[in-house]
Amino acid sequence: MKELIGTGVALVTPFMDDLTVDHEALKRIVKFNIENGVDYLVISGTTGESVTITKQEKKDIIATIKKENNAKVPLVLGIGGNNTSQVIEEIRSTDLDGISAILSVSPYYSKPTQEGLYQHFKSISKSCPIPIILYNVPGRTSKNMEPSTTLRLAKDFKNIIAVKEAGNNVAQYLELLKNKPKDFLIISGDDDLALGVVLSGGSGVISVIGQAFPKEFSKMIKLGLQGNAKESYNLHFRLLEITSLIFSENNPAGIKGVLEALGMCKDKVRLPLVPASEELKNKINDFLKQF
Repeated sequence: MKELIGTGVALVTPFMDDLTVDHEALKRIVKFNIENGVDYLVISGTTGESVTITKQEKKDIIATIKKENNAKVPLVLGIGGNNTSQVIEEIRSTDLDGISAILSVSPYYSKPTQEGLYQHFKSISKSCPIPIILYNVPGRTSKNMEPSTTLRLAKDFKNIIAVKEAGNNVAQYLELLKNKPKDFLIISGDDDLALGVVLSGGSGVISVIGQAFPKEFSKMIKLGLQGNAKESYNLHFRLLEITSLIFSENNPAGIKGVLEALGMCKDKVRLPLVPASEELKNKINDFLKQF
């Protein structure tokens, strides 16, 4: 899956003032990212507020992104949850034409054992006609998928081709990189650690901040993949403050605050999320003026 090496961005779902989906803003963001060098787009992940999007809205969002993308870059679609049979049903009922892989989050809230996590993804693997990227994000799921479980899945199922690792745990990244099958992709889900992961042998990133700074972030990751630590870290340090700021309250309120300041979309989010505070917006604006 060489097409998924590099910078993927976890797209937001822009909303109008009445909280309906703003498809024109979504087109702008997609176009902006494609024109500025991202390698692929991720639809309906956590950053896309997938848990508060209806089934019909998800279909419409996919259609808008497919049309605007026009097969220019690969697309990855988020399909996951803590009800295994429901995830399988969504996979079977979704038109996956033009989708390169699904991104499937580790089950949240239920807190299964490592064997439960294995059996969950085993069932999904057997039902999914396209490649699967595992998504480990223990800060949101309350359960870490340990490297041994990820590597067991990687070795046992050919269509499980990657993991988006977002545990913010350097030791866990290194264990995965050391012991992974040759062609299995370790993708960073932590914007602040992405460059270090790539320089250690990782395959890239699925980024949040990257969609606001696609040119700089994509270049940073490309330089990292080339082993050019000095130049890539220069870009990393330029983006370090804003990367920290967008996660200081909640995601995606922070990134939407940046995108609003850039004129890409409104900062609206759906409850229980609330928009970025005025204090955070002021810090974002101060950063952008200096940047």
